Amino acid sequence: MEQIRIDELVAAHARALSARLQAHRAQLFAPDSRKTMRRFTSGEAAKLLGVNDAYLRKLHLEGRGPSPEIGKAGRRSYSTEDIRSLREMLESGAKTPGAYLPGRRAGDHLQVVAVTNFKGGSAKTTTAAHLAQKCALDGFRVLAIDLDPQASLSALHGVQPELDLAEGGTLYDAIRYEDPVPLRKVIQKTYVAGLDLIPGNLELMEFEHDTPRILARGGTQTPFFTRIGEALASVEADYDLVILDCPPQLGFLTLSALSAATAVLVTIHPQMLDMMSMCQFLLMTSELMGVVAQAGGDMSYDWLRYLVTRYEPGDGPQSQMVAFMRALFGDHVLAAEVLKSTAIADAGMTKQTLYEVEKSGFTRATYERAIESLDAVNAEIEGLIHQAWGR
Repeated sequence: MEQIRIDELVAAHARALSARLQAHRAQLFAPDSRKTMRRFTSGEAAKLLGVNDAYLRKLHLEGRGPSPEIGKAGRRSYSTEDIRSLREMLESGAKTPGAYLPGRRAGDHLQVVAVTNFKGGSAKTTTAAHLAQKCALDGFRVLAIDLDPQASLSALHGVQPELDLAEGGTLYDAIRYEDPVPLRKVIQKTYVAGLDLIPGNLELMEFEHDTPRILARGGTQTPFFTRIGEALASVEADYDLVILDCPPQLGFLTLSALSAATAVLVTIHPQMLDMMSMCQFLLMTSELMGVVAQAGGDMSYDWLRYLVTRYEPGDGPQSQMVAFMRALFGDHVLAAEVLKSTAIADAGMTKQTLYEVEKSGFTRATYERAIESLDAVNAEIEGLIHQAWGR
């Protein structure tokens, strides 16, 4: 039997897959187009703003705020930019500060949430994407950073790394040891008003390769674990919240992300193998973060929470595992869970979140069950952010 060259075979497979993915993207979007966010019905916009639909209609009739698009049967719809403009207008006349723009006030520190785990299938990226978009829809100024070389968060936001980032444009450019660029140079606007993105690709692995060489040389550069935090400091005034989608391993990137974070969200699928993996993850994390703390790293957090994902309440063993976690970790487990749903999975097939897809593509019960679970999780996290600000 003739042997094969594994490097040549893998390279051929990568080229074939990249070409097929490019063709798939061309089918979904025109070659020069960018992803766009769907429009929201007046009812959806009113719910996001915390007002009733009749009030939005009144604002429209009075010519106050952006004009909605009028569709069939006089139905009004709003873009995310429209909703953001309405927030700003309503906030200017609100009696209570933060009623419509719930972000930072004077004295509030930037919230940096690291979403992490090193077990595949824990819905880490799905969680980060939905959290980032919902917080932006709710009026926060959000920066999402893809630290995973697999770049799934980037793909969900319309970026195909091997095509769109051939000349760089990831966080690595801003944290590398030689000739780093200003962080603002790698920030991209997204199609969701209030949400910016720093995409990722395989280039992020260079940080894992560079750091041991710098450490071995005993260089005088800024310590690796402070580099993400120092880069974020340059844009701190522009955002209320930064969401870090960490890579699925405890390398130098993850340690730097955890050092920069003010909060940690650990996603966990309630299965025994996942729990065993998380146990190892926590043991390794505590040991490594202890070393970083001894070297001068800041290990203080506003909060740490475990989020149960892909949960099937009717599954007996899963329910037992969730009860076990709640008994063991208490309030450190979020009260809300992300339910397993075909709606979330089907949206991912077209590189969209559930906030992006048209709900008419699903049965009403399936969509509402999934969106309610996501909204409950994200509302709980927003509550933790406000608690960290003393509200």
